[in-house]
Amino acid sequence: MVVSVLEEMRIKGLGVIDDAVVELSSGFTAVTGETGAGKTMVVTSLGLLLGGRADAGYVRVGAQAAVVEGRVTVEPDAPAARRAAEAGAELDDGALLVSRTVSAEGRSRAHVGGRSVPAGLLAELGEELIAVHGQTDQQGLLRPARQRQALDRYAGEAVARPLAAYQETYRRLREVGGVLAELTTRARERAQEADLLRFGLDEIAAADPRPGEDVELAAEAGRLGHAEALASAAAAAHTALAGDPADPGGNDAGTLVAGAHRALQGVSGHDPAVAQLAERLGEVGILLADVAQDLAGYADGLDADPLRLAAVEERRAVLSHLIRKYADPAAGQDGTQAVLTWAERGAARLAELDGDDDRIGELTAERDALRATITEQARELSQARAEAAKRFADAVTEELTQLAMPHASVQVAVRQQEAAPGDGEAVEIDGRAVALGPHGADEVELLLAPHPGAPARPIAKGASGGELSRVMLAVEVVFADAAPVPTYLFDEVDAGVGGKAAVEIGRRLAKLADSAQVVVVTHLPQVAAFADRHLVVEKTSDGSVTRSGVRSVHGEGRVRELSRMLAGQEDSELARAHAEELLATAARLGHRTES
Repeated sequence: MVVSVLEEMRIKGLGVIDDAVVELSSGFTAVTGETGAGKTMVVTSLGLLLGGRADAGYVRVGAQAAVVEGRVTVEPDAPAARRAAEAGAELDDGALLVSRTVSAEGRSRAHVGGRSVPAGLLAELGEELIAVHGQTDQQGLLRPARQRQALDRYAGEAVARPLAAYQETYRRLREVGGVLAELTTRARERAQEADLLRFGLDEIAAADPRPGEDVELAAEAGRLGHAEALASAAAAAHTALAGDPADPGGNDAGTLVAGAHRALQGVSGHDPAVAQLAERLGEVGILLADVAQDLAGYADGLDADPLRLAAVEERRAVLSHLIRKYADPAAGQDGTQAVLTWAERGAARLAELDGDDDRIGELTAERDALRATITEQARELSQARAEAAKRFADAVTEELTQLAMPHASVQVAVRQQEAAPGDGEAVEIDGRAVALGPHGADEVELLLAPHPGAPARPIAKGASGGELSRVMLAVEVVFADAAPVPTYLFDEVDAGVGGKAAVEIGRRLAKLADSAQVVVVTHLPQVAAFADRHLVVEKTSDGSVTRSGVRSVHGEGRVRELSRMLAGQEDSELARAHAEELLATAARLGHRTES
């Protein structure tokens, strides 16, 4: 049962298409048209809606941008709907509106459900909604990695579970191996680093600096170096405040302020303002007396000791040497504090370096345990793939029988990759050195025997273009049973096929459309005859494709299009008779079609 349908696409300014609306069927839709009319633009448009790479070359000459808009009906609880909702998108009457814009400068914008989103989100939604297959996909099926992916996809949880466990162990094994390699290959550099750290820490420990010591010593050096000038200034200031004992009659600040205080105090009872001023003068007198006393004590405490000054300067030289060597300007600290910070970090780093031997031993033990674990996991994964390979091969072979290849058989070979000499990621399985990779130790290869007695050969070597098209379609039909996708788009999957094989391809596509939406870009009338909906892309007289250039045909119009595809002449009586026969054949084979 189809739970998601791509209802329509609107294409503007893309390639040869100026403006076109493509209305699709929930079943089987065939897209046909003359060469160069723009059929492949349907595939290109859908690729953009699925998050494909934007290219300024897609934009129609003279247009400012290419725009593709799609309307997809989805169930509210479907994974695609939930993922779109997480991005803030909203459904419109049960449909998800998707759009992609590519400017002539190559800039791209994507929208889902009225919200601007990254193109990556379109790719995520596309994986849930639509499977696109074209000529490049057929070539992709020739690659061993794609064949392994196909088998894993068919196997489902039977392979997914052991593969997930294997990949987690593989990730940790690579991580441990990388650290071990770094520890062992850089042993000399790390030893040199440890020696430098020890020397620096010993030098700092011998000096034993204190936080802020350099600032304190700088102040003391300034005081000792100018002791006589400081003592003379302090004595002069004391005399100015407290007077000179040798000159009792001299004027000093303390005596003058005391006289002013007495003068105001005598009349303070007559005016509160004068009383306040008298009080303030009394406070000034007290402050002057305190300062004078402190100046006397400061002058008495000054010691112009040349030996102490020499010791201070020597200590400052030691600290300056440490600061120049070890203070890091980027640390945002000054002086001895920066030196102590370096020492703290250096001690931690030295402890780490000194612990490398122990760490190497621990990591080696962990690596050995991981290798034992991953060996068992690789064996289990290989076994799961081998079991799935037999079922997969039988299912594809059965489908090929329905695609006019009744004598062909497919095999899926699962082999463990032999390790090259010195391969550090090799393990021993069943007495053989096997290379490990991120997806296990297996190489998967699809083999095709076209007829009994013929040797099974890799499809890259043993399949013609038409056979490869049918193998790919058979694989997709098998996938539809194992892990269905709501919508399939095939771009000339019938390439290199004709005659009875083309009829069988049309029939199998029609069968696939019973459980999914199928859109096929085709040049074969035998395939198009099986469609529930037939769309034709037409050129106008000036070579462009306008909005009316994509139209749905049925009845007489469909017969004319099939006639054109058969003989290149819409009005040929023989072609018309053949077209009507094709439609009748499609109906007789059990699939409802428009006539």
